Amino acid sequence: MNEKIIRTAVIGVGGMGRGHVNVYKGLQKEGFPVKLVAICDVDQKRLDGGPVEMNLSAGGDATAAEDFRKYLSADDLFANETDLDYVDIVLPTYLHASMTVKALQHGLHVFCEKPMALDTDQCQAMIDAARKANRQLMIGQCLRFWPEYEILKEYVAEKKLGDVVSANFFRGGTTPKWSFENWYLRAECGGGALFDQHVHDVDMVNYLFGTPKSLSTSGINCIPGSGWDACSTTYFYDKPMVVTTHSDWTLKGKFPFTYYYRVNFERGTIVYDPRLPKALTVYPEEGEPFTPEYKSESAYKRELSYFIRCLQTNRPVEMNTPEDCMETIRIVKAEAASAAANGQRVDLR
Repeated sequence: MNEKIIRTAVIGVGGMGRGHVNVYKGLQKEGFPVKLVAICDVDQKRLDGGPVEMNLSAGGDATAAEDFRKYLSADDLFANETDLDYVDIVLPTYLHASMTVKALQHGLHVFCEKPMALDTDQCQAMIDAARKANRQLMIGQCLRFWPEYEILKEYVAEKKLGDVVSANFFRGGTTPKWSFENWYLRAECGGGALFDQHVHDVDMVNYLFGTPKSLSTSGINCIPGSGWDACSTTYFYDKPMVVTTHSDWTLKGKFPFTYYYRVNFERGTIVYDPRLPKALTVYPEEGEPFTPEYKSESAYKRELSYFIRCLQTNRPVEMNTPEDCMETIRIVKAEAASAAANGQRVDLR
């Protein structure tokens, strides 16, 4: 039986957009039911495979191939590609809401990169547009599909080592000075490190433990106009538990982009740090440390495959729902308010 081929286009082919293009190329080679029909970007050089920079793999010359059509404007894309099922939006954060709403109004499903938007009003507009158009909307909060974070979710949800006592999440690297028109370092466009990279760990905290009762954030703005460049947050819950996150994109020299977590339970500790020989290790209270069996696979591939399968089988998106992602943005906004008030605790309930 032939599977329905889901047809898509990527809007925005900077570093992360090229990563998505490469995922689609790989899926097509594997015979997965998806076809990358077109790509779109306002920069002709990027459309043609010119170099880009980012803190992760940029995807090389992913856009240089000629097996898909290329557009310099989304309007031209929408006008000419009339058989698309969905678009994959990988644009600067300040364009997420407007482009998502436009695509939905054209009758297309939407996969949109994180963060969902810069405020909850924009998030709600995206949700409302999806409901009105009766189309699916999914946000690329990829940690929920990251195998090592999936294992952590399993241990927390099933209390395999008992209740959580404390948890710490870190994400950081050097300052992103390479973005198109420097949008990363303009607070009104990217929201600073708080929105761009810290949002990953905020979403994971929300996913693992639910919305905190309150929070307190200390932050610093080192780069004029960029927003919060480094921040540290403590989250407070009804039950006794110490949960903290730290984000910093002002690290110097050739410091590599780094992320890790340490979660301590009543009967053991789990550490994930890709810099270590064994990146994921469980330290039970009794017995020897061990690494659980799991398949290490790209979270970007897994989240896009999941969305495609949802469209193909006409089932609703249940992971990374837009409502969950809007709640993450609400928490991030509360952190920004706390940082602006010198760490004053902000209630979330």
